[in-house]
Amino acid sequence: MTALGFLHPGHLAEDDYPRIEQLLGSDIRVELSHTGPGGDADSAARLAEGVEELRLAGAETVVWASARGSFAHGWEGAQEQVRTLARLAGMPASATSFAFVHAAREIGVRRIAVGTTYPDDVAALLADFLRAGGLEVTGARSPGAVTAAEAGGWGEEEVLALARAADTADAEAVLLPDTALHTAAHLGALEKALSKPVLTASQVTVWEALRLADRRVNAPLLGRLFTREPLVQV
Repeated sequence: MTALGFLHPGHLAEDDYPRIEQLLGSDIRVELSHTGPGGDADSAARLAEGVEELRLAGAETVVWASARGSFAHGWEGAQEQVRTLARLAGMPASATSFAFVHAAREIGVRRIAVGTTYPDDVAALLADFLRAGGLEVTGARSPGAVTAAEAGGWGEEEVLALARAADTADAEAVLLPDTALHTAAHLGALEKALSKPVLTASQVTVWEALRLADRRVNAPLLGRLFTREPLVQV
């Protein structure tokens, strides 16, 4: 049994994680600890509280399951945040922002289109972060003023519309960074509609935790990212 730990800010789209656990269909256990919403959700004190809960649950790796809560600090700031998390946890650590960069490298893409509900200034910070990770952002689209709570209520139709609006002809993959979005149930439909890989927050976050644990699981329902060699057969 491999236990994966996730520090999750708030409760939006948290049910993606047990869904992914079920789709992995192997000896993988997903453990969530909530740091709570708010501006200090990524403070060392809040992270430390969540880490202790995950450690007691037997987690072997930990990922800060917040894209905005890491990329907003810039590449160097996010690296320092992860180093702090690893020190607090006493185990391998990462964050959703780095998971996107690592996942893109895993599937061999460099040019990505981004679909986000972030305000323009926040989306610009994300683009800067991805470029620092060696990716080329071919375009970034937002539907306008959408709160996290509103995005958390979106279904397949709205998520697909966001991905289609973001896609560009020269993009090798589409990235949907919002951790508030429910995407785990829609990955197959998204990739079929766009005819290219789609990377979403909960998907890459779980994959990153598996990578840290040196596990590779073949789970095609979770998209192209989960069909890469080497495979751990279920």
